[in-house]
Formats: sequence, structure tokens, C-alpha cells
Amino acid sequence: MLDPDHPIAELLRRDERYHFDAYVFVFEALRHAQEKMGMGTEFVDEEVDDDQDEPERHVSGQELCEAMRVYAHDQYGYMAKSVLNHWGIGSTGDFGEIVFNLIEIEQMRKTPQDRREDFEDVYDFDEGFQHNFQFSRPDSSEERRS
Repeated sequence: MLDPDHPIAELLRRDERYHFDAYVFVFEALRHAQEKMGMGTEFVDEEVDDDQDEPERHVSGQELCEAMRVYAHDQYGYMAKSVLNHWGIGSTGDFGEIVFNLIEIEQMRKTPQDRREDFEDVYDFDEGFQHNFQFSRPDSSEERRS
């Protein structure tokens, strides 16, 4: 359960456009982009006084939008667009709104070059989530179950 004093709880009360799961999805997709897809460039945030051993990996708005498309397909298959729509996400611009909401409450960081506009019209949702979806056949080398 979400602690009512957590910054995201306050954000959800203040901005009701997006479901809590939309924020969780963005965090998970960012991790997927960095760890599984190898996206991002290393950078050191001069404004943050962290004793980090490793530099952070910064993912651009366009990269993150693509990672979210891939991650949504991996997690929800053909229903990805419907799931995202249910959470209030209907465009790549919504991804940007969520990211910048998280930046505002200091749950995510940005570089000086990052802007909300980086997320606008990265791809068309219908095209990215419905028309480009491809079904794949199971590996033919797998034994058939009876």
C-alpha cells in the first residue's frame, strides 16, 4: 500500500489524470531501457550530492518513449494500448507529463537539455501499439504438449 505521506500519493491527489500504475510502469520501463535494452548515456548530476559509485545512465525522452512501447508490448501484448489508455495514457506526450510530474516531486532527474516537448508526437499510439503489433509463433523446436 502506498504511504499517504509519500510524494507520489500527494501527486496523485493533485493530478488525477494518471493512475498510480502509470507511474509504476514508467519506472519499470526506464529500468528496462537501461538494463535490458542498453539505452542511455552515462552522466554525473552535478546538482545532486550523492556518493554514487556508478554514474547514472540518462535516457532521452524519445528513447524512453520507444522503451515504453517495447516494454508495454512485452508485458501486455496486444492489450498494451488498452492498458495504457485505462491508466490515462493516450499519447507519448502523456509519458512526458508523467516523467515531468516525477521530476517535480524529485522522484526522477533530468538534464538541463530535457524538455516536456521531447515526448510530444514521438510516435502515433494507434500505429505504435496496434498496427505494428506482430504475433509470433512458438519456437518449432519446442515439443508440443498433448
